[in-house]
Amino acid sequence: MVDGYAGWDEKYRIKVRVICARAYHALFMRNMLIRPPREELEGFQPDYTIYNAGSFPANRYTEGMTSGTSVAINFEEKEMVILGTEYAGEMKKGVLTVMFYEMPVKHNVLTLHSSANEGENGDVTVFFGLSGTGKTTLSADPHRYLIGDDEHCWSDHGVFNVEGGCYAKCINLSAEGEPEIFNAIRFGSVLENVVFDPDTRIVDYDDKTLTENTRCAYPIEYIPNAKIPCLSNNHPKNIILLTCDARGVLPAISKLNRGQTMFHFISGYTSKMAGTEDGVTEPQVCFSACFGQPFLALHPMRYAKMLADRIDHHQANAWLLNTGWVGAGCTQGGKRCPLKYTRAILDAIHSDELAQQEFETYEVFNLQVPKSCPNVPSELLNPRTAWTAGIDKFEESLGTLAKLFRENFKQYEADATEDVIQAGPVV
Repeated sequence: MVDGYAGWDEKYRIKVRVICARAYHALFMRNMLIRPPREELEGFQPDYTIYNAGSFPANRYTEGMTSGTSVAINFEEKEMVILGTEYAGEMKKGVLTVMFYEMPVKHNVLTLHSSANEGENGDVTVFFGLSGTGKTTLSADPHRYLIGDDEHCWSDHGVFNVEGGCYAKCINLSAEGEPEIFNAIRFGSVLENVVFDPDTRIVDYDDKTLTENTRCAYPIEYIPNAKIPCLSNNHPKNIILLTCDARGVLPAISKLNRGQTMFHFISGYTSKMAGTEDGVTEPQVCFSACFGQPFLALHPMRYAKMLADRIDHHQANAWLLNTGWVGAGCTQGGKRCPLKYTRAILDAIHSDELAQQEFETYEVFNLQVPKSCPNVPSELLNPRTAWTAGIDKFEESLGTLAKLFRENFKQYEADATEDVIQAGPVV
């Protein structure tokens, strides 16, 4: 059994108790929840209780049950029951679902599937993104303080982390490429799906024999520049919507207006990369509302309007950052945007240099794209000029992706305002 908190702001935190069948699950949640001081554990009375039976299956013959796996939340009884799966992340995401319900409904606080960090001057940046887009990697910036890597809330007082730990992808991890994450893997961390030498116990992070979705869960204080307590009394200055476009037709960076921010937030587009889910062996188009559709408890438009209102009120900048392919699609000889250029773009955003550049309108999606960015090749910024696989293929890929955006958004048009509908690509 593990007791812990969800939410670093004491005004909004939720007490969570985890009762589980496996020690591995208990250690995972001890890392991912906020660990109370010993004296606060005496007389601990949970607001929500998670019962995790691990591999013990659900009865698939029960009415409405389609498999031996079940993850169920009862908001009235404040209980969560997990059956037939040993994936530890179900508990973590279950807590996020609880926050997606409790915070907006009871406190008018916006829950975010995002990472966040803070500069030395107190400027906060929030990163939205699905698995594989760079939330954890980009928020672990050695020149900024890490607030958290995956789950946050935006209240009237600022931003606070929901969790007490980080859950990072480990595939191809190296001390040179991502030193903060690499060095956080030590005693107390939980490694999942990795291959290691049984004699030396040294992990081979490049080995994807089991899966590319190798992971590590560790307490956030294992990151040397973590901001403890994990909250900021400042409101976000920059909102980054992350996407990994395997087609190579979205700009490396675009500045968004209010309507575009809501459109792309509700769309939640990325290319689902190999290894992020079982059976995914090549990139697939993926739309996930608010970059967290499986965890939403309310209509996506409610979260989108709360986000846009807060951006307007606090005069934050909103950006669409593509960490995917440039030069061509992934099947056409393109290459993934080098991390050093993505970090250079973020540095220019944080220094306000990027906002001062001259911008041009990118066709079809009508995005505002900078003509230059410090320490980034100018030809990389506009997909048309960067394209190397033939202009006909570029036009085809651009048009196909635009149509997919429009088709996906049809399900939200009835509840969207005209400026949001018009912010989508012109097909």
